[in-house]
Amino acid sequence: MAQEKIPMTVLGKKRLEEELKNLMSVERPTIIKAIEVARGHGDLSENADYSAAKERQGFIEGRIQDINGKLARAQVVDPTTIKSEKVVFGATVVVEDQGNGKQTTYQIVGVDEADIKSGKVGITSPIARALIGKSEGDEVVVLAPKGEIRYDVIKIIYQ
Repeated sequence: MAQEKIPMTVLGKKRLEEELKNLMSVERPTIIKAIEVARGHGDLSENADYSAAKERQGFIEGRIQDINGKLARAQVVDPTTIKSEKVVFGATVVVEDQGNGKQTTYQIVGVDEADIKSGKVGITSPIARALIGKSEGDEVVVLAPKGEIRYDVIKIIYQ
């Protein structure tokens, strides 16, 4: 069975590559040195520094594998090249809350890129799933933990 592609924006891929480079060229060598120093302190079974360093090494190695896997399955989307009247991955969408009239802007991005504070919502989030396939002027109903939220799609931008 083929592995599923992971959608991400050009910027999202760049950030993952930068994190991977940092993990491999800075974090990994630093933790290897820390383990060597801790080993020099004697009995490893009662050495908290050694245990902490080994735990951190496990995390770093796991994250390196995770990023490599994601990059290998990456389906990179450049939003500036999209020509669509409908909301698709990479779109920046201006919506208006029907309840209070407040406008909010969201960009639909890959799961690793999601950052609600900067208006980036992951493709699997309830708001992104509700927006996909909609056009300007459409009503969107988002099933949120606090109940249904109704939005009007004001504008779709690919930037």
